[in-house]
Amino acid sequence: MPYIMVDIESDGPIPGDFSMISFGAVLVNEQLDQTFYGQLAPISENYIPEALAVSGFSREETKAFRDAKTVMAEFETWIASVCGKERPILISDNNGFDSMFIAWYFHHFIGSNPFGHSSQNLGSLFKGMEKDMFKNFKHLRVTKHTHHPVEDAKGNAEALLTMKREMGLKIRL
Repeated sequence: MPYIMVDIESDGPIPGDFSMISFGAVLVNEQLDQTFYGQLAPISENYIPEALAVSGFSREETKAFRDAKTVMAEFETWIASVCGKERPILISDNNGFDSMFIAWYFHHFIGSNPFGHSSQNLGSLFKGMEKDMFKNFKHLRVTKHTHHPVEDAKGNAEALLTMKREMGLKIRL
């Protein structure tokens, strides 16, 4: 099963009431050369200015982004192209947040979620490998964390690959 590292940016804490503004995905392989980036127009009038500011976009800029249904359909096609018939595994730094938005958007706009009903958390994986609930993996990133979702997903994928190479994580890529 192929791993896809995902990172999202939003203008609020929950999907539906608020909007996913952008997201990035990286197929976890040694090259990290297969990526997807989507920018989505708001689906709600609600937004929290401080949350939106993290993305680096203004509300006016986001209104010019593409409609969510189109972007999610393109993401579904990209997933199929990089995973073939294998079911992908969504993994992220904060899967409780990221997968909530991805799942909601897939179900709401496409009618199904290619990731199914589960996801994996990179931070929890690292804590388990280290046997220390206070350890943090973020020092394993190479790509700087910028809140651009493709860069952030890539940095997290780099950390996962470091766990595989240097720490003996058994993962099939």
